[in-house]
Amino acid sequence: MKIPFRTLILTIAIFALQPITYGAWLAIIPIVKAQLGLSKAELALALLGMPFATVISLQFASRLIDRFGPRRVLAALFPLQAFALMLPGLAPSQVTLFAGLMLVGAVMAVMEVALNVYAGRLEKESTASVMNRCHGAWAVGMMLGTLGIPLLIWLGPAAAVFIIGLISGTAGVAVSLSLPHLGAPVGQASPPRRRLRELPVALILISIATLSITMSEGAMADWGAVYMSERMPADSLYFGLGVTVYAAFVAFGRFAGDALKLRIGAVALARIMLTFALIGLALIALPLPLWAAFVGFACVGLGLSVGFPLGISAVAALDDVHEGANIAIMSSIALCGFLIGPPLIGFLSELISLRYALLALVPGLILSILLSHRLGGR
Repeated sequence: MKIPFRTLILTIAIFALQPITYGAWLAIIPIVKAQLGLSKAELALALLGMPFATVISLQFASRLIDRFGPRRVLAALFPLQAFALMLPGLAPSQVTLFAGLMLVGAVMAVMEVALNVYAGRLEKESTASVMNRCHGAWAVGMMLGTLGIPLLIWLGPAAAVFIIGLISGTAGVAVSLSLPHLGAPVGQASPPRRRLRELPVALILISIATLSITMSEGAMADWGAVYMSERMPADSLYFGLGVTVYAAFVAFGRFAGDALKLRIGAVALARIMLTFALIGLALIALPLPLWAAFVGFACVGLGLSVGFPLGISAVAALDDVHEGANIAIMSSIALCGFLIGPPLIGFLSELISLRYALLALVPGLILSILLSHRLGGR
């Protein structure tokens, strides 16, 4: 069945609107670091708040979505996300920054499971590939958030993030409520929890394959602007440009991903893209001119672009009964990458430079290449 054009546009729009405020937060990380006088290791500890709460909230995300439906969950959480992402910019200390990011992580985790459940249902009901395009729209939204900060930073970092969140959140509520219903009726009982030995082996291996990819995603998102702040003039307002380039190529790779997946297959696509990520990390780490770092951000963004969407499609296709739980389990394991990657890079950068610390991501990406045969679905 062909996807109705209106449904496709609304789905892509909701994926684009959700991360805009998050992108704004990423662009002000160096400002918050300077305001609080944090070292890289101290910032790394504070950044743990978001993935720590993410892993916890993912344990009940699928039950919320089964009970209320992904559309209502998204509509309810868009305003809360705008408020939550303003808090880190107001944090007076490392502890309050950690606490603010915990709220951010709890809210965003449930929203992202809701987005992926909806897109997974759309793929199964239409038998079309849309997951990469949806996540491409997500990357575009993050990029737009980073671009909005230089225009509004004169208001202060917290106010700039809140205004961006207010605009995107209002639109997000409207689009969420306009999405057509997909899947089982809202309010149905959740399927019984499975024991560890009852989980499909494929689910675990797909989750491990995406874990190393999300480690790199988390490191690039959290440390990209800090890396650029060390290489650009101290008075520059464009520290976020590295993250902008990274997000732009994540979006490009994901928009092209659905067509490439049909042409060459998910496994070959994953292997080729992850090779680009390895090349990009080398360009960022080596002592090359600044333009090479931008090329590196582009290669890493392109290389990491399709991994998580391919993982979501693969686990959503495993069965129809536990799709929400499968996505939540994979997200829990994969998003541990955001728990491991940023602090790992932060602590290593205290011992060696940040650019060389980023090379610690290389072994994980090689592991993802070795496990990429599981991303082909059933």
